Amino acid sequence: MSFIEEIKIRAKQDKKTIVLPESMDRRVLEAADTILKEDIANLIIIGNKEEISKEAQGLDISKAVVIDPWQAEMTEELINELVNLRKHKGMTYDEAKKLLLEDYMYYACMLVKTKRADGVVSGACHSSSNTLRPALQIIKTKPGVELVSAFFLMIVPECDYGEKGTFIFADAGLEQNPTPERLAAIAASSAETFKMLIQKEPLVAMLSHSTMGSAKHADVDKVVEAVNIAKRNYSQYKIDGELQLDAAIVPEVAKMKAPNSEVAGRANVLIFPDLDAGNIGYKLVQRLAKAEAYGPICQGIAVPINDLSRGCSSSDIVGVVAITAVQAQNNI
Repeated sequence: MSFIEEIKIRAKQDKKTIVLPESMDRRVLEAADTILKEDIANLIIIGNKEEISKEAQGLDISKAVVIDPWQAEMTEELINELVNLRKHKGMTYDEAKKLLLEDYMYYACMLVKTKRADGVVSGACHSSSNTLRPALQIIKTKPGVELVSAFFLMIVPECDYGEKGTFIFADAGLEQNPTPERLAAIAASSAETFKMLIQKEPLVAMLSHSTMGSAKHADVDKVVEAVNIAKRNYSQYKIDGELQLDAAIVPEVAKMKAPNSEVAGRANVLIFPDLDAGNIGYKLVQRLAKAEAYGPICQGIAVPINDLSRGCSSSDIVGVVAITAVQAQNNI
């Protein structure tokens, strides 16, 4: 059984309600058809009912709850609630109304905020900033978490590395150039996420173009400092570095380059030094190794709000909805 099939089974055991605000995208409706048929989650789809019905021809989404913000009785309540949440930023009634009626991601986040839903999946036809801005404004970070970051769940076929080919790559979707403190926090969040989703021990490698002092550069210094912070502040996890990619995942290389590391050669959580490296890394593995790539999935938000790649397929959306549902079960 594949990993994502196992996630779907877990999602079914305690069904959550997930909001899909991009009703204008056929891929989202195709995914909704599959999610409802497989009974993975309850769905709320936001949009005009007639337009959705037209776009969904040939699909069965009859079990989904469709909410048209222009017609729904709850809209007035949500407008007033948004004004209350953002009044310290000068939010007016008219501004809140415009946001909720014209940007369905804001409406989706308000459904979660008012406990009408458990999570949101968006981004198939919107940028990451359009997806995450409302979440950060309305839902905010989980208590005790330093920052929101994003990871990709990578499943590499016929691969002996990582956890039987399964990895978390972070941050590959949000943090542009994290400081050592933020890089350490990303490592800790990713370890927690790996343990929850994969249900195996996380082994976290802080990646660099250097292994254990083999190169000298300010970029290497940043990773070294992040490792020291992580070991000091998050000692419950096995986190080590700085490690080159081969030293992190290949046992034979690890024996030569980092023989004293308890992570080297066995890493299943890969922490990239910046967003450029993370984004390039996941796309290389996805395209050249034909890996499944689910994400960017957020960690650190109080309620799971997850982004999609605009190049996603309907099956990718199904997978991210299943992951979001399991996150909601565990409130990660």
